[in-house]
Amino acid sequence: MDDVSPLSIQTFTVGDIRIAKVLDTLEPTNPRVLYVDKRKEDCDPYLEWLQPHFLDVGKRMLLSIHTFVIWTKHHTILIDTCVGTNKQGLAFPQWNGRQNSTYLRDLAAVGCAAEAVDYVFCTHMHLDHTGWNTQLRDGRWVPTFPNAKYLFNKREWEHWKDDPTPTEQAAVQQNILPIIEAGKAEWVDDAWDLEDAVTLVPTPGHTPGHCSVRLRSNGQEAIITGDLMVHPVQVAEPQWSQVADTDRALAIHPVCRAVLRHADDDPGHAL
Repeated sequence: MDDVSPLSIQTFTVGDIRIAKVLDTLEPTNPRVLYVDKRKEDCDPYLEWLQPHFLDVGKRMLLSIHTFVIWTKHHTILIDTCVGTNKQGLAFPQWNGRQNSTYLRDLAAVGCAAEAVDYVFCTHMHLDHTGWNTQLRDGRWVPTFPNAKYLFNKREWEHWKDDPTPTEQAAVQQNILPIIEAGKAEWVDDAWDLEDAVTLVPTPGHTPGHCSVRLRSNGQEAIITGDLMVHPVQVAEPQWSQVADTDRALAIHPVCRAVLRHADDDPGHAL
């Protein structure tokens, strides 16, 4: 791991569950890109704890796009697969035609070979949570994790499969449909769980089928929130609406519930 940035990988434990956070990209982003009617100055009351890890010196939000690798006693699970490479037609120009092999390298560095993944779950089907589902090989999109079952939420798929927006269809065609066509998709609803250690928690609003993931082991618990919150400032401002929320009024409720429930927890429980 000598050539791996220390910022690219973080590790945690929840009871007997091991977790690695593997970064795909960290991008300085104006708050107006992420939140409705918000400016850099709206973060001023929180600069003491947001800088330097979550805001840069110019008060741009540091948008972290990452995967969580989960090792239970019997399975290896990936939560969210980030941006990927070689994708076209995406809403963010810097991600079109992107060439970056560090993600797979860093997965391997934490002991997660692509062939060893048993399950892939994307908290929702936005392009920056599904990108590494597939890779381009010989002109075809093929599953990046060849032995994995990809868990697709039925409600989420029903919403996005016929969405006419070109950028959303780009994600469907490149990141989702090839998995279905390869016979690697397993359809789940909000009640799916594995070994009583990994459980889906419905948190709709950002998208109709958005689910967070609860981890439990030996009396310890953690929640992987996906885009329930896109930035830590929402701990202080849970009512802020995200630009990409499909139902902004609905999306606020699970954020507020999460903050009220977990605000006094050990910080390690909020992943």
